[in-house]
Amino acid sequence: MFCFRSPTEEFADGYPSDETWHGYINNNDRVLLKTIRYTSPTSAGAECIDPDCTWVEQWVHRAGPREKIYFKPEEVKAAIVTCGGLCPGLNDVIRQIVITLEIYGVKKIVGIPFGYRGFSDEDLSEMPLSRQVVQNVHLSGGSLLGVSRGGPSVSNIVDRMEEGGINMLFVLGGNGTHAGANAIHNEVCRKRRLKVAVVGVPKTIDNDILLMDKTFGFDTAVEEAQRAINSAYIEAHSAYRGVGIVKLMGRSSGFIAMHASLASGQIDICLIPEVPFNLHGPHGVLRHLKYLLETKGSAVICVAEGAGQVRYADFLHKTNATDASGNIVLGDIGVHLQQQIKKYFKDMGSTADVKYIDPTYMIRACRANASDGILCTVLGQNAVHGAFAGYSGITVGICNTHYVYLPIPEVISYPRVVDPNSRMWHRCLTSTGQPDFI
Repeated sequence: MFCFRSPTEEFADGYPSDETWHGYINNNDRVLLKTIRYTSPTSAGAECIDPDCTWVEQWVHRAGPREKIYFKPEEVKAAIVTCGGLCPGLNDVIRQIVITLEIYGVKKIVGIPFGYRGFSDEDLSEMPLSRQVVQNVHLSGGSLLGVSRGGPSVSNIVDRMEEGGINMLFVLGGNGTHAGANAIHNEVCRKRRLKVAVVGVPKTIDNDILLMDKTFGFDTAVEEAQRAINSAYIEAHSAYRGVGIVKLMGRSSGFIAMHASLASGQIDICLIPEVPFNLHGPHGVLRHLKYLLETKGSAVICVAEGAGQVRYADFLHKTNATDASGNIVLGDIGVHLQQQIKKYFKDMGSTADVKYIDPTYMIRACRANASDGILCTVLGQNAVHGAFAGYSGITVGICNTHYVYLPIPEVISYPRVVDPNSRMWHRCLTSTGQPDFI
């Protein structure tokens, strides 16, 4: 659970203000977590706790500015850290956190360079941040602060926070980074009983954080993926028996591949980690590809990076190697598909002109689009509002179009995945016209 501290007695009537403002959020405001009341477990996308689909209301805290605040702005030293891989919108969130902190009156704001590593590496020093520093950072991709995976122990991080006088920490990252933020919160608030707010902002281009409508960077990724898909389509359509393959991000969740396929209208086969498929056999991907080339003359495949590796099948040799974040290092399913397609048609005495495109790092490095820019701005603002309200161990997100605060453990227990029985996946299948590959 997260912590909520009541405003100090000195500010029991609210922090001094020049005028009365009616834009505050009441601490008792809640947002409904689930909005559909399913009546049958067989209904598309149904999430039921029993065979009768009993309705259970679940509410979460509404995000936004509170009239009474816990911290004195002049006594705050805030730090921002970005961890994991790059994602469109990182600079937008950094910028808005800094701007909102300054509006509250905070004078001491620093960035921790290169993720959690910045807390322990003696060669790295805090980066002073101000509105002047971050004013135009959102106009480019990447992270002003740099990113990295892994880092020192939680104890060492909290030691450095104490030494540096940091009493607000904003952590931008995915599931692994949030697990670290939750551990820091437990060490700071529960073990050492320090008056420190630890607030997360979920950064995962895969859109695999639980309970949230979407995470920042996802819309941009889907939009940028259209360029790669269109290029693959042109290459395939212009070649004799052409096949275009586009591999998109999605280790365990196929949201980008599914949405990009829907948006493009040019995909014939969409493969994601959540849905099992066979390459060979009478119902396999290769047999359907043969049919497409015979009837259409070309085909385009969109595949998520974790497809055929994470769940139901393992088409590639496992190494059991992990990266610094503890993620299993995946093989390249795109290359594997390319090789298998060429071999399949060669063995048949036929041909296929296969072109493979992997736009992963081009997408990760680009700046946020307008939709993500708005999302990042509001997330950054609400992260600061939550910290000043006295919350810690929370992350901020959008749920049923409303911005909310969620306890970190609730959103990192496992990755959010595409439901193969959902309406969105069925829409994707209708768009591609693909059969079940099992």
